[in-house]
Amino acid sequence: MENILKVQKIEKYYGSRSSLTKAIDNLSFEVEKGEFLCLMGASGSGKTTLLNCISTIDKVTSGHIFLEDVDITKLKGNELNKFRREELGFIFQDFNLLDTLTAYENIALALSIQNVSVKEIETRIKKVTEELDIKGVLTKYPYQMSGGEKQRVASARAIVTNPKLILADEPTGALDSKSAKMLLEKLEYLEKLGATILMVTHDAFTASYAKRVIFIKDGKIFKEIHKGECSRKEFFDKIIDVVTLLGGDLNDAL
Repeated sequence: MENILKVQKIEKYYGSRSSLTKAIDNLSFEVEKGEFLCLMGASGSGKTTLLNCISTIDKVTSGHIFLEDVDITKLKGNELNKFRREELGFIFQDFNLLDTLTAYENIALALSIQNVSVKEIETRIKKVTEELDIKGVLTKYPYQMSGGEKQRVASARAIVTNPKLILADEPTGALDSKSAKMLLEKLEYLEKLGATILMVTHDAFTASYAKRVIFIKDGKIFKEIHKGECSRKEFFDKIIDVVTLLGGDLNDAL
C-alpha cells in the first residue's frame, strides 16, 4: 500500500532557552493512502501539537513531514496557502461554520475559493451531501441545525475539495452520543471510499472507529495497535487495555 504521509524524526520545542518544553520528541510514523488513523493521548501528551504541525498551523523545530513527495515543513507564503487550501481538509470540534451562510454556502465556499465552476460546485455538493445524508439541511443556517447536522456539514466542507488528507481534531467532542456515532459511521464510510483520515481524540469509543491507533505520551509514541479482523467492540477493548497500561494518564479523558 502507498504511504501518503511520512512524519520523520520531528521535534517541537516551546519557550525560551531558560525554560524550554519539548512537546514532540523525535517522533516518526507513516500513514497509508486510504487509512483511518487515530492519535490518542491525554491532555498535554503532544497529540494536538503533532496535528498542528501536520496541518502546518505550527512549525516543527526539527525533522520533516512529507505529504506524498512534498516536504510541507519547507513550504512558505503562497505555496503554503495553496497547500492548505487544496491538499488538506479540516474538521474541528466547534464546527467553524459561518453563521451568515446556509449549509450549502458553507460547503460551496471552499470550492469558490478554488475558482471551481458553479456547475461543478453543484455536482460535488450533491454527491457529498448524499454521502453524509444532509441534503435536507442545505438551505438551513447553522443556528437552525443540530450539533450532529453542523458537524456533518463541516465534514462535507472538508471533503468536497477532494483533499489528500482529512484532519479531524476531536470531531465528536461537542456532540451527543447519537450524533457522535452517526458522524463516526460516516467517517468510516468515507474511508471505504478512499479518503485518508487522521483524527485526534482522547475518547476510546471515538478511537475504536479507526483502523489503527497510535498512543502518544510525553511527545513520543507509547504504543500502536491495529484493528485488523477485530470487531469494533474487540478493538475498543484493546484500546482500553492500552489506556490501562498508561495508568492515570487518560483517566481524565474517559
